[in-house]
Amino acid sequence: MRRMAMFFVAAAVFSVVGATVLFWTLATALGSPDTVGNVARGVGLLVVLYGFLLAARSLRRLAAPLGDVIEAVGHVADGDLSTRVRERGSREARALARAFNAMTSRLEAGEEQRRRLLADVSHELRTPLSVVQGNLEALVDGVHPADEAHLEAILDETKILSRLVEDLRTLSLAESGALALHREPVDVGVLVRETVDSFASQAEPAGVLIDAAVPSGLSQVDADPVRAREILANLIANAIRYTPRGGRVSVEASAEAASVAIEVRDTGAGIAPDRVDRIFDRFYKSPESRGAGLGLAIAKQLVEAHGGAIGAKSVLGKGTDIRFTLPAEPPSDPRG
Repeated sequence: MRRMAMFFVAAAVFSVVGATVLFWTLATALGSPDTVGNVARGVGLLVVLYGFLLAARSLRRLAAPLGDVIEAVGHVADGDLSTRVRERGSREARALARAFNAMTSRLEAGEEQRRRLLADVSHELRTPLSVVQGNLEALVDGVHPADEAHLEAILDETKILSRLVEDLRTLSLAESGALALHREPVDVGVLVRETVDSFASQAEPAGVLIDAAVPSGLSQVDADPVRAREILANLIANAIRYTPRGGRVSVEASAEAASVAIEVRDTGAGIAPDRVDRIFDRFYKSPESRGAGLGLAIAKQLVEAHGGAIGAKSVLGKGTDIRFTLPAEPPSDPRG
């Protein structure tokens, strides 16, 4: 007797979970409307079940990458910022994994920067605090007399501490975008000449010649005059510090399309090519420097807060040239 057979396989997520085989005679199938209806309903049910299992498998494939991200979030919440997610699954799932990995990379870098900052601050504070403590203990124990010289030594160290704290505050505000700038038109010629003149007493004992060149008719800049002077002062102080006796520090200003450029050039020892890009990092300094290594970092942040740019060029044995720009003051409208 001829028989008709239908073979259905139910596939779960990763394996076959069962099979259903239906047999019936051709005469029965054609001769009984009820049987035909039952078979049709059975086939329909199996088709629905098969579709459901396929959908479940697809959902599982979509959900697996999301599960990876959820698990990784838990690791990050526990403090493991090195956690990364494997990119797999749909395009959207891979994009989510990339975004998560980028986020954890930034968090890890930020945490490392925070740790370095704490270590650097602790190191910079330790020296002046030790000097202050040692001098005070010597005064208390009667080792040193409480005369003007010893008291001035203590006062000098407290000034170093105060400057360090203020520099850290300025740097923090600038990096977070919270630094308030009181902008106004600033005459670049006056800015350069007054700042250079203020360093004469420091340059002369060091045997360093310092000069300035500002062309007439130079546009004013739109800047905070106090912060603009701080930028230039930090660069000049740094240049004098690394210029040997008999060297020169030159400050020049020039006009650009929509800004004014100021250059501080020295004839010092220069900087190695692999270190030039690092001189604007906070606490980065040469081993022989007594400074805190914050001056150039502050200058960079202040320049960028004004919407300007700063960069350095250096040749070992010949000197360093640091150049920054500040936005020019827009010309006044004659109709106004």
